[in-house]
Amino acid sequence: MLVLSGLFLAIGGAYLAYLGGSWFYLPMGIATFASGVLVWRSKPAGALLFGAAFIVALIWAPIDAGWNFWPLVSRLFVFGVLALLVALAYPGLRRATGVPAGKAAFALAGLIAICLAITGVNFFLPKSVIEADVVAGVIPVAPGAEQKNWLHWGNTTAGNRFAALDQINKGNVSQLKLAWTAHTGDIPQSTGSGAEDQNTPLQVGDTLYVCTAYGKVVALDADTGAQRWKYDPKGSAPNWQRCRGLGYHDASAAQSLSANAASDAAPAACSKRILLPTIDARLIALDTATGEPCADFGERGIVDLKVGMGEVKPGYYQQTSTPLIAGDLVVVGGRVADNFSTGEPPGVVRAFNVRSGELVWAWDPGNAAITKLPPQGQTYTRGTPNVWSAMSYDAQLDTIYLPTGNATPDFFGGTRTALDDKYSSSIVAVNAKTGQVRWTFQTTHHDLWDFDLPAQPLLYDIPDGKGGTLPALAQVTKQGEIFLINRVTGQPIAPVEERPVPQGNVPGERYSPTQPFSVGMPSIGNATLHESDMWGGTVFDQLLCRIEFKGMRHEGVYTPPGLDRSLQFPGSLGGMNWGSVSVDPTTNYMFVNDMRLGLANYMIPRAAIPKGASGIEMGVVPQEGTPFGAMRERFLSKAGIPCQKPPFGTMSAIDLKTRKLVWQVPVGTVQDTGPMGIRMKMPIPIGMPTLGASMSTQSGLLFFAGTQDFYLRAFDSATGKEIWKQRLPVGSQSGPMTYISPKTGKQYIVVSAGGARQSPDRGDYVLAYALPDKK
Repeated sequence: MLVLSGLFLAIGGAYLAYLGGSWFYLPMGIATFASGVLVWRSKPAGALLFGAAFIVALIWAPIDAGWNFWPLVSRLFVFGVLALLVALAYPGLRRATGVPAGKAAFALAGLIAICLAITGVNFFLPKSVIEADVVAGVIPVAPGAEQKNWLHWGNTTAGNRFAALDQINKGNVSQLKLAWTAHTGDIPQSTGSGAEDQNTPLQVGDTLYVCTAYGKVVALDADTGAQRWKYDPKGSAPNWQRCRGLGYHDASAAQSLSANAASDAAPAACSKRILLPTIDARLIALDTATGEPCADFGERGIVDLKVGMGEVKPGYYQQTSTPLIAGDLVVVGGRVADNFSTGEPPGVVRAFNVRSGELVWAWDPGNAAITKLPPQGQTYTRGTPNVWSAMSYDAQLDTIYLPTGNATPDFFGGTRTALDDKYSSSIVAVNAKTGQVRWTFQTTHHDLWDFDLPAQPLLYDIPDGKGGTLPALAQVTKQGEIFLINRVTGQPIAPVEERPVPQGNVPGERYSPTQPFSVGMPSIGNATLHESDMWGGTVFDQLLCRIEFKGMRHEGVYTPPGLDRSLQFPGSLGGMNWGSVSVDPTTNYMFVNDMRLGLANYMIPRAAIPKGASGIEMGVVPQEGTPFGAMRERFLSKAGIPCQKPPFGTMSAIDLKTRKLVWQVPVGTVQDTGPMGIRMKMPIPIGMPTLGASMSTQSGLLFFAGTQDFYLRAFDSATGKEIWKQRLPVGSQSGPMTYISPKTGKQYIVVSAGGARQSPDRGDYVLAYALPDKK
């Protein structure tokens, strides 16, 4: 073991030193190899040599990594195990030379064993990144102020994911039990960029409405989970099958100050309707009572979203996020395939009358003159920035907020127009009646990193410190920045600085000299990496990660892609992604979950791109119509573990009043994942990448299920402490939601579980949890 370990460390350490990296591994490898040779020859000097090398490692590790548990484990644990074996062998080595053995070596071995045991126990103890120093109190829900329904994907069109309910609270959440399980009958069949269940159900009265990855809609009894009806749109797509949420509209209710309200009364049939976006670009209205398409909407209940788009190849344009219900409008954007070519389907955003399906307005980022259907023989501008994530709506301001992506393809922008650059990776505020732009705030200039805005903007009135409030919009980003904007003016509330960023040298490309940094809000998981930040489950894969890192160019979050291999951190998944945030208005705490995955990439000249390259998720992407394709690879060790130090995913609480981090904790364990895809089956809370939405309640609880292990968790929202968790049959990428049954008065917590992204385990579960009935 000593000889093999020494050889590995010496050879790898020599190469790392050649690359300009740490010189520790080369002499440590030589010493370990030499000690192994001596031990093989039964020389006690071999044990002494390794002991001396181990002492050097003990001194070096905290100098290199600081006093951080997981970085120290990766540097020292293997050496500790070897030191234990060497200490146990030392008396035998002495006897082999005719010297009496002594008991000191066994005492030392016992001490090392105790240290290793303590370290092993600490594997299973959660370690806060930032601990709360003030514990906020809980304000009970006032009588009559309880939430009645969950009507939108984010609970409200402001995207707050907050429920004014407190029947389930910190004192009794430990008693939560599974109340019922429903099956949709629609199991997602693939991982990666295929079918994924990411739905948050809607609740209206005594009925839940759930959509599946393939776009089927199921209505369930809120107390039993019994199916009331099911609708199959018979949609199909070659990739990216998912439905994150449905829309709901009640024509009989005074829902809001209507945007373009129709004057005629709605018919009795379909007066309450579900709006379903499909994976093959249709918008369907369904009667909430029967599940039948609403005949007065579009063509027999269907609006074809491909109209006016030009050529739409299968999988190039589809709906994956919830439609926005803004008064009497239903507003949709759409996912456009990344990185295949220039001139892909348009990024147009359209608003339809929610009752008739008539097109009310269109916002074409490439042509302001097109406000409805394009003129005969024309299309909406192709290849423009799109809105694939969820939008938000302020009824009082009559404004819709659009989080935009970037013009295709992602990693080469030399062919983009001025309008592409103006509206890409931005928050665009539009008049809800007309779709006309009111203001734009850009979070990434000339985006070359796929830093499109992935999350629904949070609309929230923050305290202004003078007894009043400011109308704010909080936008989380893939690059780990959080922008706090005045949603009336589009001007920053929290300071934003334009800072110089590295410049690239790809022929035909142009680069923004600066990028906006939200210096007035916390940044999450986007620190510039250094060699000492590299990590691995053992010292061996940590060394390989250091070699990998030193062989790449990394200049911070805006490292530009080049012809050489470069590291983008965070990568194109984030940072923060589509789950957005939740907020507790009683404490002004906003809750943000993130993932920390790097992306190794480089540009490939057109002639060198392999035939048939697609790279829907990772690999070579063709970027046809540009001089270059691109390679994209996750920055992982040979064991499939992220190469930078943990945590790889966290939950954070930010006080929107002070704009400071209150607490931050790792989220998720390696129980259902591990090196090379092997499940470790141990609940080690290292903090794994998260993907999904959270939900807060007025009882001081924060629920979350979007982890790589199979659990629904409840955290104390004041401290981040995990106070309850329930094993799920498979993983979940869905946002929890909650409601009080109008029949029984019982509060339920509901989550959909179709499978975690990295896991092959799939299901079709909708699970409801409640407190046990009082006897």
